[in-house]
Amino acid sequence: MEGKKTPLYEEHVKCKGKLVEFGGYCLPVQYGTGVIKEHMAVRTACGLFDVSHMGEIRVQGPDAVKYLNHLLTNDYTVMQDGQARYSPMCMENGGTVDDLIVYRVKEEDYFVVVNAANKDKDFVWMKEHRTGEVSVTDVSDSYGQIALQGPRAGEILKKLVKEEDIPGGYYTALFDREINGISCMISRTGYTGEDGFEFYMDAGKAPELWNILLEAGKEEGLIPCGLGARDTLRLEASMPLYGHELSEDISPVAAGLSMFVKLRKEEFIGKEALAKEKAILKGGEKAPEGQYRRRVGLRVTGKGIIREHQEVMVGDRLVGMTTSGTHCPYLGHPAAMAMLDLDIDAEGAEVEAVVRGRRVAAVTVPLPFYHR
Repeated sequence: MEGKKTPLYEEHVKCKGKLVEFGGYCLPVQYGTGVIKEHMAVRTACGLFDVSHMGEIRVQGPDAVKYLNHLLTNDYTVMQDGQARYSPMCMENGGTVDDLIVYRVKEEDYFVVVNAANKDKDFVWMKEHRTGEVSVTDVSDSYGQIALQGPRAGEILKKLVKEEDIPGGYYTALFDREINGISCMISRTGYTGEDGFEFYMDAGKAPELWNILLEAGKEEGLIPCGLGARDTLRLEASMPLYGHELSEDISPVAAGLSMFVKLRKEEFIGKEALAKEKAILKGGEKAPEGQYRRRVGLRVTGKGIIREHQEVMVGDRLVGMTTSGTHCPYLGHPAAMAMLDLDIDAEGAEVEAVVRGRRVAAVTVPLPFYHR
């Protein structure tokens, strides 16, 4: 199979993972348990994911904060050591290069986590737009990354570390911690809509930590989970996926991520375009017909499952396209996200998606579909 192997490749083989190519890496889409059982384990107990395909970039130097504020739409002016902050990274026209998480390790030292498929593109973009006295270093190959996700994640971690080694708040992290002698960063973050932790460790230590976590979580029902469950979980929680709800053609404003676009900042790449789009979506400016859309939720009311890249119709009028869709195992019904014209109500509008030439009825609903 084509694709780079993560440090956990052999563990996936041992666990009988069904391997596929994703983001340039060979990763399990599911294990023998199947996507639905893996999804439900994360919602009701706990699941373990290999996310070593994600990219890691170190930003260091006296002008690191100024540089991050220029590069990203969120505001990094005031951060504490160990704090994490999500942000889109945009082009001048407001389109999205990627979305990422920045950790403040210490003053002048930031750890940036980017999407796997975009890592090389992001690294080039970050170097090309470097300003001031700052270094930008791709350290992805040095790290393994494991995600422990679900309501029982905390119980499992308490077996392995002291209370003071568990990050207290969501989007916080602790550096240079140890689990059974393995040095790692422990972050209270995730991509499932559940409480949980992500561990960053030396790539060579990833298999050992994977097995330590699986053993520790046996009583809590911990099982390994693949990309299939990761996608259904994030869709239920209505989290955007780059290439679907965000892209070079979809801005963070259109994607419903305006809270991460800080127009109060003096400047950042894409500010002017995003400010205009924000005003249009708020109704302050008139939108050219069909030019602007926004992300909405669709609950399927007809028979069938709506997938990505399917036309959404109101009568004979094309009003948008779906970006992601599936059957939601925990919620028990199919749902989708779509980019729809601004005049379509985000709640209660009746629409139809064209699925293999057949129309499937749906109604617009608020996001997220699932609340913890």
